Amino acid sequence: MVGGGNSKSDISLPGTFASSAFAACFAEICTIPLDTAKVRLQLQKKALAGDGVVLPKYNGMLGTVGTIAREEGLSALWKGIVPGLHRQCLFGGLRIGLYEPVKNLYVGENFVGDVPLTKKILAGLTTGALAIAVANPTDLVKVRLQAEGKLAPGVPRRYSGALNAYSTIAKQEGVRALWTGLGPNVARNAIINAAELASYDQVKQTILKIPGFTDNVVTHILSGLGAGFVAVCVGSPVDVVKSRMMGDSTAYKNTLDCFVKTLKNDGPFAFYKGFIPNFGRLGSWNVIMFLTLEQAKKLVKSIEST
Repeated sequence: MVGGGNSKSDISLPGTFASSAFAACFAEICTIPLDTAKVRLQLQKKALAGDGVVLPKYNGMLGTVGTIAREEGLSALWKGIVPGLHRQCLFGGLRIGLYEPVKNLYVGENFVGDVPLTKKILAGLTTGALAIAVANPTDLVKVRLQAEGKLAPGVPRRYSGALNAYSTIAKQEGVRALWTGLGPNVARNAIINAAELASYDQVKQTILKIPGFTDNVVTHILSGLGAGFVAVCVGSPVDVVKSRMMGDSTAYKNTLDCFVKTLKNDGPFAFYKGFIPNFGRLGSWNVIMFLTLEQAKKLVKSIEST
């Protein structure tokens, strides 16, 4: 179980992987409209025309959701759900499923007591980096599909769907292009994974020491919100760079170039662009994911122990 300081897992590795993948996919389905809005907001650069600044097309989280739904239909908010689910099966299953075994590896087999925070962070960094190295193509395709807005009449879509996007990118840009943005993506996902899993683990462990609190839904919700908040604070700048590089890889030479150009052109606050939607997305994602994960693990445990 993620959290509580216990270092022995109650269920098998395949059971942990299945629970993690299911919880991550369920959270993705519930929150992807917020993610689509977040990608559009991040990719919206300052538009200049003549001597005045053009009003941005997308304003705020709910405004962006409304604009997309109005112009492109409700289904456009779930753009990228297919690669999103591919990503969560692979990435969610690996990063969350391997967290406990890797954490146990770092503390040693005979460890007793609360696992130190540094070991939790290290385990989160390791599983986040490993998982995204495998799942990067799914992330790239998801961002490409989400970034495509309303097209003028007669203009064909770049990709007809997720599977078509994988093959088109591989054919036109080479197989290596599917791993575009791997550097910032590994950095972002290792950091966010460590922030999410270690903070969930730590917050839950702390809450359980308060008299009156037990390992129940309230504890899971509070821990999930804490995990989401920490993840956004830490991961927002890396996330903006990742979205910009994946959305338009030709505009930047590398990660550092993208960081410097964004800072120069849009100012330091650009890195926290969409902080509220990001927290809305990650906060709700974490609460749903961890709630589902805790229940799924209980179910798998009861199946395995019969």
